[in-house]
Amino acid sequence: MSLSVDVYVPRAEGGIEVLDVPPGCSDAAGREDWRTEVWGSEPVRSLGARFLPRLATEDLTVAPDEVPAFLAECALVRTRLAQIADHIADHIADHRADRIADHRAEVSRGLDNIVAAARRAADIGGGIIIW
Repeated sequence: MSLSVDVYVPRAEGGIEVLDVPPGCSDAAGREDWRTEVWGSEPVRSLGARFLPRLATEDLTVAPDEVPAFLAECALVRTRLAQIADHIADHIADHRADRIADHRAEVSRGLDNIVAAARRAADIGGGIIIW
C-alpha cells in the first residue's frame, strides 16, 4: 500500500468533500511504511514537527486553518531531507551510494506532492488528508 495526500473542502452541512487530484499532479506521499520510517521518524520528530509524526499512529488531517503551519513544517523538514533519507537507508540492507541517492529522491518527491496539495488547499480554503 501507499500513502496518498488529498485536498478536501468542508461541507456546509458538515463533513468534508475530498477533491479529485488535478491532471499533472500526484497524490503519492510515500509507501505505507513511511508512516514510521520517514514522516514519523526520529529525524522528523527531532525537528519539533507536530503534524507529520502523527502519521506513525493515524491518518493525518490538517484543517484549513492549520495549513499555513503545516506548510512551515514541511519547509523545515525539507532542510533535513538528506538526514531523513539517510535514516531510511540505515534501515535497509542496500547501502550503495546509488540506492541512497534514490531514497533521497523518493522522499523529496513525496514531500513535493504533500506541499503541492497543501498549497492547493490553501488557495481554496481547504485542508488536506494523508492516508
